[in-house]
Amino acid sequence: MKKIIRSCWFNMDTACVEVTLTDGSVVGIDCIAVEDEYADNMYERSELDYLVYNDPLKYVKLLLSGKLKEHLRDNTDYTPLADLR
Repeated sequence: MKKIIRSCWFNMDTACVEVTLTDGSVVGIDCIAVEDEYADNMYERSELDYLVYNDPLKYVKLLLSGKLKEHLRDNTDYTPLADLR
């Protein structure tokens, strides 16, 4: 049986996105661990924070589909200081 996301929300007390599936199970995604794994700079961390607070469903879908790194690459503009010289 395919499990479908019924709801999700960011729990500020635990720093987790809590996902409720249609079968009634609840999964917690540790946002700090996700940031440590995927974000290479402050701009990517900022984009992850934006998603968590404003669109946690998109955050979860990107993470579960394996497209989170691609989303960060496409939606953040980062140029190292050494490249600007």
